[in-house]
Amino acid sequence: MIKEFDILTRDRYELVNITSKVEEIIEQGSVGDGLVLVFVPHSTAGIILTEDEPGLKNDWLCFLEKIVSGFKFEHNRIDDNADSHILSGILGQARTLPIRNGKTVRGTWQDIFLVELDGPRTRRVIIKLI
Repeated sequence: MIKEFDILTRDRYELVNITSKVEEIIEQGSVGDGLVLVFVPHSTAGIILTEDEPGLKNDWLCFLEKIVSGFKFEHNRIDDNADSHILSGILGQARTLPIRNGKTVRGTWQDIFLVELDGPRTRRVIIKLI
């Protein structure tokens, strides 16, 4: 089963918790045990697992901005978002998680986040249940 949903982001860099939506889709798919692939078909966004705590989310955003600051990216001559492409490549656009008893297997503090790196935009998230 494949399902999709859209996320509207508000900021250039932003973390959006999509855990509940992913879990809802898994529940609809009636998968007891298996895998879920969470994928964003965008070269300026990513998917990560992290804690949904405001300070940590801010730390993520500050860290991401800092690791690409100070560079003179050639791609910026085209549309001024080379940092977004590079960060997306580093983070990755997908995560695969195990499903056990109809729920994702995650650590206590692990939630699933869409990472916006070139917003605000409408982002599509694709969920594949295996």
